[in-house]
Amino acid sequence: MNHDLAILLAPFVAGLLVLATHVPMGAQVLQRGIVFIDLAIAQIAALGVIVAGLLELPSGGWQMQAAAASSAIAGALLLTWTERRWPEVQEAQIGVLFVLAATAGILLLAKNPHGGEHLRDLLAGQILWVGFGQLAVPAALTALILAMWFGWHARLPRLGFYLLFALAVTVSVQLVGVYLVFASLIVPALGVRQHAQARRLPLAYAIGIGGYALGLVLSAVFDLPSGALIVWCLAVLAVLAHASSPRRSVG
Repeated sequence: MNHDLAILLAPFVAGLLVLATHVPMGAQVLQRGIVFIDLAIAQIAALGVIVAGLLELPSGGWQMQAAAASSAIAGALLLTWTERRWPEVQEAQIGVLFVLAATAGILLLAKNPHGGEHLRDLLAGQILWVGFGQLAVPAALTALILAMWFGWHARLPRLGFYLLFALAVTVSVQLVGVYLVFASLIVPALGVRQHAQARRLPLAYAIGIGGYALGLVLSAVFDLPSGALIVWCLAVLAVLAHASSPRRSVG
């Protein structure tokens, strides 16, 4: 059992890196009413990874990171422009962009004999196979993103928010997959939205940390997919947190 827990340590640290940036950004995403931005930009970053793979760039190398980051930044720039041009339908535009990126990935991998497996890995992630050797660059980028976020996020313009968000998603999508990236951003933020303002951030972090820890342990015990279990554990903990929030009268 101790050996199993040691294997889970690196995936758990990867989850902490994802939560470090996504939890504070989640509240901002809910406030702006652009819930599916994370899903869209994560899918665009995944599309960059697919293109890099088709070009036979080294897996996990800086070229792969650059391809994912370039795709995510291009998506962020496009969403900045659409929000400025047609703000009243921004959420719909985000959804369309997600569908286009997802179907583009399917088309690009249609002739690849391992295309289905590759798509599944990008969506559900392979967090259980993350090693400490893969975490050095994400850890450095996460520290940079957090410094910029907590230092300047209140003064960030629309473009700055989207670009910083794109960089955070680029780091996380290759570690944990599109589904977990979205769940890490939105689920804790939803669970704490009726708690007092001062409690929201620490409680959201607690939901995230507990969800990753519980999901990884259960996946090892029951031999089930880690990413899917973590998503469900995050959701259950968020529901419990919401249920424990102070009752607020309507009106």
